[in-house]
Amino acid sequence: MDTDLTSGMDLYHKVYDFRNLYNAYMAARKGKRWKTATNRFEANALECVATLQKQLREMTYRMGAYNVFEITEPKKRTIKSTAFKDKVVQRSLCDNVLEPVFERSLIYDNYACRHGKGTHAALKRTEDFYRAAYRKHGRDVWVLKCDVEKYFDSIDHEIVKRLMRKFFNDDRLLWLLDMIIDSTDGKGVPIGNQSSQWFSVLLLNEMDHYIKEKLRIKWYVRYMDDFILVHHDKEYLRQCKKEIEWILDGLELKLNYKSHIFPLKHGVDFLGFHTYITETGKLIKKVRHDSNKRVKRKLKKFRELYRNGERTKQQIDQAYNSWKNHVRHGDSFYLVKEMDKLYHKIFEEDVTCHKD
Repeated sequence: MDTDLTSGMDLYHKVYDFRNLYNAYMAARKGKRWKTATNRFEANALECVATLQKQLREMTYRMGAYNVFEITEPKKRTIKSTAFKDKVVQRSLCDNVLEPVFERSLIYDNYACRHGKGTHAALKRTEDFYRAAYRKHGRDVWVLKCDVEKYFDSIDHEIVKRLMRKFFNDDRLLWLLDMIIDSTDGKGVPIGNQSSQWFSVLLLNEMDHYIKEKLRIKWYVRYMDDFILVHHDKEYLRQCKKEIEWILDGLELKLNYKSHIFPLKHGVDFLGFHTYITETGKLIKKVRHDSNKRVKRKLKKFRELYRNGERTKQQIDQAYNSWKNHVRHGDSFYLVKEMDKLYHKIFEEDVTCHKD
């Protein structure tokens, strides 16, 4: 795999090009125009973009402090959100440099962050692979389901910086990349940074190629640190798991305890759905039980946010419809019907309370 793709190329100027920065600002503000920081930047957008351009060109740019907070869904995580100006810079960096360069080296079946990919494309590809495996081997098919333990929190800065030097030799660009990578202490990269998403996509890229080209796994899908290998030989998948653990050890990462080999006929949890194949070859894709419980908790939380005036009904409708559009990619007719009934009951009560 050729990774020395930009030898002798000056890519840094693409980050601070005024048009690129302005487009990055326009993209970064989407869905965030209600925030105070976005409003401040927007009030003097041309001046703010020009200031960023000058700072980047003269290498006087410095990142602001992170806003640190915790989320509990889908699991407990500490989120570090950067200042809006830094989101603009990272958007320009990712859209104009990282994505076009990294894209050339990624395998087809790596689905996170990329245009035309995403969760639903990964799910569709997984279904296609399950059906292909069934046609060739029947129900005697095994799935090695893996994910990396505390992936974002475990990424080593020096390993990422060495990886960046395989792709770039522009000193100014490396200065900016190093600043972003080292913007937090110790191990880990902030999950809220757009650049972190791309670092994380690329970090396991050599593992992807090894699985496809050396282990010769035809049916393989990865979405960030979640990935599956489909094969008819369970023993061979055991060997593959050992090879994967060896690769991850070199990156100072490890698989979590939930990484196991499962028979497809009993079902596999992947990207929010539990999927299995019946004796007749029908593929069934159900929303995972923990996801069902999670959405019920969310509906109750939405009610509190609505009562306290922290969210409008329109914002809550948008979030709920987004969830429905996701679960409709599976066999979820009765689940959606049940949740719709609960949703309308909750908000009918609140509308009545508001009227009183």
